Amino acid sequence: MSRTTFYAKRNIRRTPFQAIAASMVMFLTFFALTSFLLLAAGSQATLRFFESKPQVIAFFKEGTTDSDISTIENALKQDPRVINTKFVSKEEALKKYQRDNKNDPMLLELVTANILPPSIEVSTKNPEDLSAIAQILTKEPVIEQTFIPKDVIRNLTYFTTTVRLIGSAIVIFLLIFSLLIILMIIGFKIRIRRNEIEIMRLLGASTSFIRNPFILEGVFYGLIGAILAWVVSYGILWYFTPFLQGYLGEVRLLPVNPYFMLILLGTNLLIACFVGALGSFGAVRRYLKI
Repeated sequence: MSRTTFYAKRNIRRTPFQAIAASMVMFLTFFALTSFLLLAAGSQATLRFFESKPQVIAFFKEGTTDSDISTIENALKQDPRVINTKFVSKEEALKKYQRDNKNDPMLLELVTANILPPSIEVSTKNPEDLSAIAQILTKEPVIEQTFIPKDVIRNLTYFTTTVRLIGSAIVIFLLIFSLLIILMIIGFKIRIRRNEIEIMRLLGASTSFIRNPFILEGVFYGLIGAILAWVVSYGILWYFTPFLQGYLGEVRLLPVNPYFMLILLGTNLLIACFVGALGSFGAVRRYLKI
């Protein structure tokens, strides 16, 4: 193994610009891959957050008694589709209204607790159950109106699906492109050293002795690109975390769990080893016929 490493290092030192080019291509590929995985994980976590928030809001009619409210709340809690219910009184509704409109004093002066209806907020296990729960609440005589924020879930689901499709297409394209770059660079080096390789064969060098340094070289390019991409991505994410935290509001995605980033690094390294080794092996099979 030490001899294989020695020859791989020698190959890299002999053509430093090709080594830099291959490493940069791998860096761009894995930077795109890391960014896509972070964005996909973040959008999925955001979708789960909004799915777990109270999705069905039912407003009670004026004069609804506490016993009627308790009856409806108990019935909802017994429904297996419901995971949580929360009663919002007039006073609580006013506090929420004031919090949401704290930057507009004119709106705060016109609203009092008396004109805000009490309501009940219901969370379901699946977004598909929202309409069914809303229909049940609508049939209650003490319910004035029900509200379901369907557009939020629909838009988030569409965004998540779009991110997955576009990101997957870009990453697959870059992985194939990187594979071809590794194949061409290793193949070019093999053609340059063709005479030297023929002499090694005549002297009795084994197939693995000739082949392994080139494969190890391709793996090296992949690992360097993957590690640099992970470091740069983590650095950018860490730098913009304060700004993104204020932008995301209640959605607690940042700071990113270090264990998740380590898993992401491990995934990148495994893919990098595979792409580098496959590209190098393809070049060896193509140009050395071994």
